[in-house]
Amino acid sequence: MNVPIIDITDLSKFYGKARGIEHINLEIGEGEIFGFIGPNGAGKSTTIRILMNLIFPTGGSARIMGMDVIRDTKKIKMQVGYIPSDASAYSSMNVHEFLSYCIRFYHVQNGAQRISELSELFELDLTRQITDLSLGNRKKVSIIQSLLHSPKLLILDEPTTGLDPLMQSVFFELLHSENKKGMTIFFSSHILGEVQMFCKRVAIIKGGKIIQIEDIDNLRKKQLKKVSVELDHLNTESLGIQGVENVITGPANTLSFMYSGNINELVNFLSGKKIINLMIEEPSLDEIFLHYYKN
Repeated sequence: MNVPIIDITDLSKFYGKARGIEHINLEIGEGEIFGFIGPNGAGKSTTIRILMNLIFPTGGSARIMGMDVIRDTKKIKMQVGYIPSDASAYSSMNVHEFLSYCIRFYHVQNGAQRISELSELFELDLTRQITDLSLGNRKKVSIIQSLLHSPKLLILDEPTTGLDPLMQSVFFELLHSENKKGMTIFFSSHILGEVQMFCKRVAIIKGGKIIQIEDIDNLRKKQLKKVSVELDHLNTESLGIQGVENVITGPANTLSFMYSGNINELVNFLSGKKIINLMIEEPSLDEIFLHYYKN
C-alpha cells in the first residue's frame, strides 16, 4: 500500500480559547493536485503552518511522506516546497543573493542554471533589492525559491496573490508541467475559479472543520440543483418541502433556491401550484461552494 504524501489525523489547533482547526482528517496521494478551499479565517493557513512545523498542534498528528511533521521536519523540508500567503524574504539581500543562498541550503546541483531559467520565465530582475520589490515581484521570488530544489511536494497558500493575469497563466502552466513530472501539489485558496481550473480533488473547510472532500467533477454531479420558479401567487407555504435552501424572493412572484432533494418530488410538489415559469439547472461551482459555506 502506498504511503500518502500528506496524512493528517484528528488534527486540532486552538489559540487559547479561540479555534484554529478542529479534528482535521485528510489523506493526499502521490501525484495529486489537491485543492484546499475555504473563506478567509476558515483554518487553511493554520493547517499549512502545522504541516510546515511553523506552529505546533494542540492535538492530533500530521505526516508528510510517512514522516512526522514535528520530529522529522528537517528531512521533510528538504523535499517540500512552500509558498506562504505573505511572500517575504531577507530584505537585506538582492534577489540573486537570496536565491543563491537557497540553492546552497538545498544543495541544488546546477542551481545557477535553475535560477536563471525560472527568473527568465517570471521576468524577474535578479539585481533588485528584495525590500524594493512590489508585492507581485516578491511573490515571484517566493515561487522560484519554492521550486529551486524540484520538491516532491509543493504546498501553496494563496499563491497567486499579487500576480497579474499573465504571470498567473505562466505560474499554472509551470505547475502543470511539474505535476506531470511527478510533483504532488497541495493548493490552498479562496478563489474558486483557480480550484476549478487546476485541482482534481478538493477539501472544503469551514469554521476550522472539513465539511466535504470530493472530486471536482463529482461536485458538479451532485443532486444539488438551482431552481427558479415563478408562481401565480406566493405565500409562506409555497415551498414547504424538504431540501429547499437559500430561498431568494425576486420580482413578479419569483422564487430562486438551491434544492438538495429528489427532483421528482419537487416537480410533483410544484405541480399542485399555479406555475407561470420554471427553470431547473446545474449550479455553478461557485454556487456549490457557497451552498456548503452557508449551511
